[in-house]
Amino acid sequence: MEKNFKSSSVNMTHPKDGVKTQSLIEKWTNVKVGSVSLPVYVALSAVIFVTALAQQLPVNMLGGFAVILTLGWLLGTIGANLPFIKNFGGPAILSLLIPSILVFFNLVNQNVLDSANILMKEANFLYFYIACLVCGSILGMNRKMLVQGLMRMIVPMMMGMIFAMGVGTLVGVLVGFDWQHALFYIVTPVLAGGIGEGILPLSIGYSAITGVGSEQLVAQLIPATIIGNFFAIMCSALLSRFGEKRPEFSGQGQLVKVGDADDMADALKEDNSPIDVKLMGAGVLTACTLFIAGGLLQHFTGFPGPVLMIVLASLLKYLNVVPKETQRGSKQLYKFISGNFTFPLMAGLGLLYIPLKDVIGTLSWQYFIVVISVVFTIIVTGFVISRFMNMNPVEAAIISACQSGMGGTGDVAILSTADRMNLMPFAQVATRLGGAITVIAMTGILRMIF
Repeated sequence: MEKNFKSSSVNMTHPKDGVKTQSLIEKWTNVKVGSVSLPVYVALSAVIFVTALAQQLPVNMLGGFAVILTLGWLLGTIGANLPFIKNFGGPAILSLLIPSILVFFNLVNQNVLDSANILMKEANFLYFYIACLVCGSILGMNRKMLVQGLMRMIVPMMMGMIFAMGVGTLVGVLVGFDWQHALFYIVTPVLAGGIGEGILPLSIGYSAITGVGSEQLVAQLIPATIIGNFFAIMCSALLSRFGEKRPEFSGQGQLVKVGDADDMADALKEDNSPIDVKLMGAGVLTACTLFIAGGLLQHFTGFPGPVLMIVLASLLKYLNVVPKETQRGSKQLYKFISGNFTFPLMAGLGLLYIPLKDVIGTLSWQYFIVVISVVFTIIVTGFVISRFMNMNPVEAAIISACQSGMGGTGDVAILSTADRMNLMPFAQVATRLGGAITVIAMTGILRMIF
């Protein structure tokens, strides 16, 4: 009888325990770190962590990918979930700064650094990332967005860039900076269109002209981008509030003062075709070819190859000569690379390219004043000029703010803060084309005066 009672009690309690256990497992499984569930990440990273402690990581691309993926996915996930910080580029900030802090306090052993160095510097994964991101973002852009968006945004975009560069440089001189340092190393990175598609090609271009290592240049350029993104988000929130108080200046999310059809709503439609690995392979070849073509043109023109790659990709997209399948493959490759390797790449940059002591040394109240003046000027310019371009001032100013954001991440943060995500096509034009124009123009100017 006792046996039967025990058996009965087990049968009664087991379903509840099973449900609790199952719900707990499902809860942890639903938590994603990068591209894997939390339990899988813990298991994989534990192996890599123990191997790193034993200093037995392979000093090759495999070891390098293991290091940056485990670091980048974790820090990116934490940054995306921290209150307040997540709205100001938290994933990018943590992915860059935490590895740099760990290196600064000697908490990363040489085996880890050597593995990352093989991948990031010797194998030049950085260049591969830039080529895939730049080519994929431009070739994958909706052509209507490129043509019509450029037609509508080119005047406020160019005027904003010119005024922001002039005011920012003037403010820099007034607070004690050399004008060249203020223009090229503080003002320009704010307007470069983010880190992956702006700062990295800019640093390579600067390096080719000045002979200074790109890792040193990245450390000088990135702080301006992060700070500019922060203030752009703050300004977009204030603009949204202003639009609520003064509705005559706001289109309630509508940029142009005409019908809904003119806001290029169809440009927002995503390509939902299934992933085709062969098309992605074509995207890899296209990115490599354009990068190599840029290097070849550099040999004849003297302009930096990565910058010429941007020109070639934009020209090909504008002329619409690239087959649709190849464009789709480039876009799918762009999504794969940006979705899986953006924060890992930043973690690698933090380990190897961002000496914390040098970064802190660049920051001062004067530095902040210059960055704020750039963001403020470009927003005010968009607001004022919109009155003459048949555009709503609040929306035009918010789009202008995206020029001083951190690329696509900054666009999402700025537009979501202002509750105007429908303006994403215009934001992409301002960020991608505005950033590309900034990188091309400023590397050209630097080459002429250096």
